[in-house]
Amino acid sequence: MTAMNVVRMRVKPGRESDFVELHKSRDIRQWSGMRSLRVVKTGEREYVIVGEWDDMDALAAARPQMVEILDSFRGDLENLGDGLGETDPRSGEVVVDRTV
Repeated sequence: MTAMNVVRMRVKPGRESDFVELHKSRDIRQWSGMRSLRVVKTGEREYVIVGEWDDMDALAAARPQMVEILDSFRGDLENLGDGLGETDPRSGEVVVDRTV
């Protein structure tokens, strides 16, 4: 069953261009089972990264690499507050898929 991971983050002032370029240049083929990667700007310096995966096993297998990449730009992110740290991640199986 298709799985998704969603991570919310806020980029520090002046670091947005580098953040966007990093994700544009990322070769998602390095992760077996990844179908797509989207970076969505949801507010002032706030972004949501959405990954689509073949299944939860593929997503879970890629987590160590995803954390390694996050660590490479973690210094460019602001703390979200409320005990979250720099990111607010979620993942799970798709239960409804309505694509036109």
